[in-house]
Amino acid sequence: MIDTFSRASQIRAGLVLSAGILVIATASILIRYAQQADVSSLSIAAIRLGIAASVLSVIVLIRRSQWPSGVTTRHAWLALISGTCLAIHFATWITSLQYTSVASSAALVATTPLWVGIVARVWFKEVLNRYRIIGMLLTIAGSIGIAVSDQSASVGTNPLLGNVLAIVGAIAGSAYFLLGRGLRSDVPLLHYIWMTYGAAALVLVGGALSFGYTTLPQGGSTWLVLAALALGPQLLGHTSINYAMRHLSALLVTIALLGEPVGSAILALMLFSEAVAPLQIVGLVCLLVGIAVTAVGEKTT
Repeated sequence: MIDTFSRASQIRAGLVLSAGILVIATASILIRYAQQADVSSLSIAAIRLGIAASVLSVIVLIRRSQWPSGVTTRHAWLALISGTCLAIHFATWITSLQYTSVASSAALVATTPLWVGIVARVWFKEVLNRYRIIGMLLTIAGSIGIAVSDQSASVGTNPLLGNVLAIVGAIAGSAYFLLGRGLRSDVPLLHYIWMTYGAAALVLVGGALSFGYTTLPQGGSTWLVLAALALGPQLLGHTSINYAMRHLSALLVTIALLGEPVGSAILALMLFSEAVAPLQIVGLVCLLVGIAVTAVGEKTT
């Protein structure tokens, strides 16, 4: 009976994760639509996190009696730093979509396992096994292939800048992940994402205002796109990942997430006619295989 229940939970988690990845894959597309409506990248990031944090604030308020007693000032500071890293992640990645293709941006921002592996080696002195080393080399080779392909094919207005911004977004996302890993062991999921999303929203709003983006987006359709971005990829998509992590192995979830850049590339081809060049395909394959191998390395350490 226990095995049957566990198996049913895994199947349910797999279905939830699959649906979540499909939702997350729409993020790049929704962002591109918002940018075409002349909404600045910083404003998109600020509104995305602002709406998500507002929804979570209502839920936390309703459940205020369930506020965890173990949350300390130290946790709050860590959440602020983690949220700042998340803000940098979204600001740079969303901006990258102005300059490079959806396929390249989505693939490069997914290189988080590479940067986590490097930090683990340099900072935590963890030994890199052959899986990690091979995975990192494949990821680096794939990134170089994408950069060369984009530059030679003149994809986007400034593909080199866009690709660099996507990589910076991946590095910032890795920092957010590493900081959050320690925080999540002490703070429940709801309160953790409320604090980090709220901190990220405040940083992004401040950044947008400091750059002079003081005008709110115009048009109901634009706000629908922004709301869909916050409620879909941000809340539903990322929540599905956290749900799946409780029932499936981290390795399986990590590899499954490689479907996000693939889905984004297919949607970009269908909606924006963004064709993928042969060298770009080779780079994407190397990059995605590299991430998968690196994830295997994390499991076998």
